[in-house]
Amino acid sequence: MEHQKGSLKSTIAVSLTNYLDAGSIVAGASGLTLWQNYLRLTETDLGWLNALSANCFGAALGAIIGGRLADKYGRKTIYTYNMLLYMLGVAIIMLSFNFPMLIVGFLITGISVGVGVPASWTYISETSEVNNRGRNIGISQFAWSIGPAIIFLLGWLFSPTGPLGNEVRSLGAWILQTGDAATLDLFGNRLIFFTLFIVAFIAWLLQRQLNESAEWVELKAQTSVHKREHPYKELFTNSINVKTIVFLVGIYLTWNFVAGAMGFFMPHVYETAGGLSNESANFLQMAMWGLTALFSFFGFALLSDKINQRLLYAFGTSLGVAAWVILTFVGITNTTALWAFVILWGVHAGFGVQAFYALWASELFPARYRAAAQGVMFFIVRGGAAIWSFVFTGVYASAGFYTAGNIMVGLLVIALVVGVIWTPNTRSKALKEIAEERYGIKS
Repeated sequence: MEHQKGSLKSTIAVSLTNYLDAGSIVAGASGLTLWQNYLRLTETDLGWLNALSANCFGAALGAIIGGRLADKYGRKTIYTYNMLLYMLGVAIIMLSFNFPMLIVGFLITGISVGVGVPASWTYISETSEVNNRGRNIGISQFAWSIGPAIIFLLGWLFSPTGPLGNEVRSLGAWILQTGDAATLDLFGNRLIFFTLFIVAFIAWLLQRQLNESAEWVELKAQTSVHKREHPYKELFTNSINVKTIVFLVGIYLTWNFVAGAMGFFMPHVYETAGGLSNESANFLQMAMWGLTALFSFFGFALLSDKINQRLLYAFGTSLGVAAWVILTFVGITNTTALWAFVILWGVHAGFGVQAFYALWASELFPARYRAAAQGVMFFIVRGGAAIWSFVFTGVYASAGFYTAGNIMVGLLVIALVVGVIWTPNTRSKALKEIAEERYGIKS
């Protein structure tokens, strides 16, 4: 029981990384049109912001670095320093007054997010009990989804036409000593980034107190006696590893093309294709992420250790396909279709691809390159998402929402089919047991 309490406590501390990951993406998304008006940005500029952010290349670059560092120097090392980098990034965004400054802030924040993610999922898996690994990953996903729900709530409250819009504009006028409309409209979004700065500081204080993963400590003791070849060489030459990477990237890349575009561009799409106000767009996203948070806990966290994971994955991912089919073919300007989309996608995201990828990616590799493998895959996925952001904005600008929606449906069907066919059998098994079954080794 004491070990379970310690596992839960460390999971909560580490899960703040997930809150800040998703929070940094949607904080930009919630005010994207406001930044566009303030800095007179083009659709291509918006594509660059997304590409270099925590949503794409910034996180990709951080992951390839952070995964290797977490395996070499320990999971705790990442938690000792990484939040300082995150705080620097969001501070630059919060204070930005031109496009280069804004994009540098997004890039630094993205790198920090990427550094933290492989260590986060690895640490949670390694410190979880066998029958609570899915629960703990689910809690981390709850944090990943409650962040956007809170951020979009603040975006709705602080938007120019929101419940606190006038008060926020007045505060901005007093602090900035200006009456410029675009500047004051944006001030609420700057406050949102300030809240991320505060949460990152709290996370840094908590995570510095974590104990190192016992499995990593044991591994380092063995490595000092038996020298092994470079982990990347083994990662890319072992056929089991290659097949696992192809499987996990197959489901996560296709899903991330959809979810990544949604996470950064969806409020902008609601406003431009759907004709909604910034206030209404943020309200819809707040509702969607609230449902995601709810089902991350009551769906994935409570069920993934208890029932067939193939059935759970199939059900959750099918809801995501249905959501985009309705939005695309019934229409984004149809209120009923819009709310059906919000509800179906919100439920889907609670126990769909993201949660299962986080669980399986932390289970299917040996401890000696567990974080590095995740770093490589995260690099591929978020790097691919960076390229896709330009494709999506190009398709959306030239061909319109209907064409973009059809592409989204196709990508989700691929994630559904691949995941259902190759669902791994890891439920209720210790990490060492999984490694022994797959590789014939105990770690």
